[in-house]
Amino acid sequence: MTEMMRAIVLDAPGPVEALTIRELPIPTPSEGWVLIQVKAFGLNRSELHTRLGLAEGVTFPRVLGIEATGVVVEAPGGEFTPGQQVVAVMGGMGRAYDGGYAEYTCVPATQVIAFESDLDWGTLGALPEMLQTSYGSLTVGLDAQPGQSILIRGGTSSIGMATAVLAKQRGMTVFSTTRNPRKAEALTRIGVDHVLIDDGDVQAQVRAILPEGVDTALELVGTPTLPDTLRSTRVHGVVCFTGMLSNEWTVKDFYPIEYIPRGVRLSAYGGGAADLPPAVLQGFLDAVAAGEATVPIDRVYAFDQIAEAHTAMEQGTAVGKLVVVTGL
Repeated sequence: MTEMMRAIVLDAPGPVEALTIRELPIPTPSEGWVLIQVKAFGLNRSELHTRLGLAEGVTFPRVLGIEATGVVVEAPGGEFTPGQQVVAVMGGMGRAYDGGYAEYTCVPATQVIAFESDLDWGTLGALPEMLQTSYGSLTVGLDAQPGQSILIRGGTSSIGMATAVLAKQRGMTVFSTTRNPRKAEALTRIGVDHVLIDDGDVQAQVRAILPEGVDTALELVGTPTLPDTLRSTRVHGVVCFTGMLSNEWTVKDFYPIEYIPRGVRLSAYGGGAADLPPAVLQGFLDAVAAGEATVPIDRVYAFDQIAEAHTAMEQGTAVGKLVVVTGL
């Protein structure tokens, strides 16, 4: 008899009610793949885009989820040992093949990173995509260096807050934006040096403090705020386009000479598990356990609260990461 699991399935793009919990067979891993018992998974804008029909290249029905945290059940190729704690992230999860919104997921071994930690699953489940994207943006997208300044546009998003934590660990001066003054305290608590209320003219606020502009900037809102972010950055400074909280990511009639300020450099980041070295993941977990770093979590949900969790993500009310724990 085939063993079954609970999974959250999207048959076609639609409202939050389109996410349905149903019984599916537990997948069987082939050589080079890993079967993981999912303990927790974080929610991401990518999954919202898929549900809303904004993502390309997704086939349905599909179990969503571009990340998962749990323990290894089976790895036929011997890459991992049963019982090992692991995270899985990106690489087509929840898009090209079924992802982490389930009690079990089967993913390529190349997308899996092992770790050891006594932190609770809710905390661990918040990390994979958030830490990978934040670390990749800082290193690959920005080549950020100690002592530099950074502007984080979309600061109260999970990636924005994680980037602020990592940047402070690097000895950077952090500017971070929020449109909601009530969320400012959350940014101050994680060590942000300058909280800016986003009124659409952030560059004026930045240059009142740093007349030449910031050294680096991370754009997480999207193309509506990108021109202002570019204007906030000094000559030879770098802006990395990583996120699109606004659901807008293209520039119409892009004319570089007019769009990009003189001497400012524009890059982009969209990576995967290979950009998160195991030592970085383990080091961050150890720092959290020691009280030297924080994981920005807004709320932890039970598996059957997926509709409520997706509604919160769509409304943009969260300050930090939304996480689902399968065993609650």
